[in-house]
Amino acid sequence: MKMNFLSRRNFLKSSTLVVTGASTFLSGAHLLASNSGQPKDAAKLLKLAGYDFPRIAALASGKAKIAGGEVQFTPGKVGDMNTEAFHGSQTYDISEIGLHPFILAYANADFRDYTLLPIFPLRVFRHKSIFIRTDSGIAKPQDLRGKSIATPGFSSSSLTWIRGIMQDEYGISPNEVEWVLSGKDSSANLSGKVSGYENLVPDGLNVKTGSPDKDESDLLESGEVDALFHAVQPRAFVEGNPAVGRLFPDSRAVEQAYYKKTSIFPIMHVVAIRKSLLKEHPWLAQATFDAYSQAKQLAYRKMTAMGWASDMLPWYGQEMEATREVMGDNYYSYGLDKPNRKTLETLCRYSFEQGMSNRQLTIEELFAPEGLDLVEIG
Repeated sequence: MKMNFLSRRNFLKSSTLVVTGASTFLSGAHLLASNSGQPKDAAKLLKLAGYDFPRIAALASGKAKIAGGEVQFTPGKVGDMNTEAFHGSQTYDISEIGLHPFILAYANADFRDYTLLPIFPLRVFRHKSIFIRTDSGIAKPQDLRGKSIATPGFSSSSLTWIRGIMQDEYGISPNEVEWVLSGKDSSANLSGKVSGYENLVPDGLNVKTGSPDKDESDLLESGEVDALFHAVQPRAFVEGNPAVGRLFPDSRAVEQAYYKKTSIFPIMHVVAIRKSLLKEHPWLAQATFDAYSQAKQLAYRKMTAMGWASDMLPWYGQEMEATREVMGDNYYSYGLDKPNRKTLETLCRYSFEQGMSNRQLTIEELFAPEGLDLVEIG
């Protein structure tokens, strides 16, 4: 790829503008400035892909900038972005990507074209993602033993998290249930095509394929399965079918208790950067981290100042306050601090224990050396 360059003077000028624009963060938070490795030259054009979540919106619009770079942002879906990175033309220099598919590609297929930065665009507590037939007799997690559970993507980040949580917190092993793989997904329009690393099924489990004309929602709604593990709400639940409910009706309380116990806020997506680009411009690790952090802090500020007006939830402000009380001000944290490191190591362990990755990976393998010490201070 042909690269354009800025002079050191213009790079430093751009860096100053970015830091100045990010100086008034929520609760006095600010970014750790880089003390070394400032470039003599800086890549001007950076092709970047991701969801345009509110926490990313300022980067997508250009309000938050990668110092010394000009971002060309392309909105994408995680399945498409995974496929483009693992099997496609690798169009993007920096891309949001599924964390567990990356773990599988790295461990099982020696994928090394991209490396990771400790930026986590999507984090989701997963107790809410377990759905049941309301007439199945399932009232608590232990009642899942011996039951049939549908899944539209066995090795996705979300499903790997759910199975791991069920085993760690409730003693339910994946080999104690029957897994029913759906050939269709009622929410496929949200994730795009899959790369293959989302559908890896390890040996030794009781697995069958569901009726070919049914998606995961149909399987649960019709009673072909007793439960469903799914990243998003299945169609039947969204439509209010009384036959479909959540295993944890008050999933918010259960998830908060889980966080207080474990300090884990499950990570679904991570930011990957082309390894060859980072080798040529190692300063991009800090610059990219700072830009994503600035975009997130701008989102925090907007949520605090005008969230109650821009969002339709009537108790938006109270929910923000309640979240901060449990998780702190920077609850959507980036970097490899102790809780985030534990969260990442837990998913690596789950992947290995569940028989999907051929070895248990370390943080130092997955993440760029230039990103290991990046932190947010606040």
